[in-house]
Amino acid sequence: MAQIILKDLVKAFGSFTAVKGINLEIRDGEFLIMVGPSGCGKTTTLNMISGLVMPSSGEITIGNRVVTRTEPGERGLGMVFQDLALFPHMSVYDNIAFGLRVKHVAAGEIEARVRSAAGAMHIAGLLGKRPGQCSGGEAQRVALARTIVTNPAVYLMDEPLSSLDAKLRIDMRTELKNLHEELKGTFVYVTHDQAEAMTMADRIVVMNAGTIEQLGGPLDIYRRPATRFVAGFFGMPTMNFIDGEIVADNGAPRFAADGLAAAMPKELDAGLAGRKVVLGVRAEHVIARRARAAGTNPGTVRLIEPLGDATLVFFEAEGAERLVAKVDPDTPLSPGAPIHFRFDAASCHLFDPGTGARLN
Repeated sequence: MAQIILKDLVKAFGSFTAVKGINLEIRDGEFLIMVGPSGCGKTTTLNMISGLVMPSSGEITIGNRVVTRTEPGERGLGMVFQDLALFPHMSVYDNIAFGLRVKHVAAGEIEARVRSAAGAMHIAGLLGKRPGQCSGGEAQRVALARTIVTNPAVYLMDEPLSSLDAKLRIDMRTELKNLHEELKGTFVYVTHDQAEAMTMADRIVVMNAGTIEQLGGPLDIYRRPATRFVAGFFGMPTMNFIDGEIVADNGAPRFAADGLAAAMPKELDAGLAGRKVVLGVRAEHVIARRARAAGTNPGTVRLIEPLGDATLVFFEAEGAERLVAKVDPDTPLSPGAPIHFRFDAASCHLFDPGTGARLN
């Protein structure tokens, strides 16, 4: 069993507290990704799980064993980090076999396990080469093979794809997900890349300033962000945010902001009427076109970014400095042209201006 439980986990470096008493249960066999900006505490948390960093307080349980003060080598973990740390003077075969030799595994078993791991990572043809003769993607596979050859129950990964080019990162995301399905192990993966988190994770932990902002499935986090921070961190382009208030218009709730108005769902909490809020809406939920229509707001196009399957339209409007809409690529809009827009009311998010907490 490879369940991991973090209880009231704190890590302070002098006067700076990097991790502020987090509580987290990582399920046996799941692919959990910790994501957040630099300095949010995600790597420090991973290093405490691995034993490379000792917590200031709190408790870490792996399986049924408390390992808070246990040495890294006694925790039964496999680790892959951004710095692959391959031995340049050794062959790929010897790099993969190194950990087994340290544990005095029999030569015949080492041979079988190395070739099995190399086959799983599609690098059987590289075993006689040295790391310097491998491409970036091949070296990444060698590091993964070196980890899986020891058959750990838990795999810890700290931004292992960050040094690869864009295409290789996409390819390796698929391979890692397939590897997780094959191994059935518990994967704990740290990244600042939201695309990696969305495409690979069973659940995502969003961290900010040493705390957990939200824990949930990828679509839950994208569709119902718990805070303004989470809403802004996920999504490309970033979510539109507009300061304003909720008003009652003939009994129907509306959002208003200096000349900009937007309909809200009829079931919106009546207690929000008269309250200052921050409206959040994703680009794909901004309905924009050149022709004027009932219930729309006017604006002016400033920039067009064609993506092929869609076009991003950046525009200005009263009550908002800059907004962005994702429209059909054949929509006839150009810089300087007028635009009329509205928001999909069912897809609007409301946040508290002070705390950033979700209100609807």
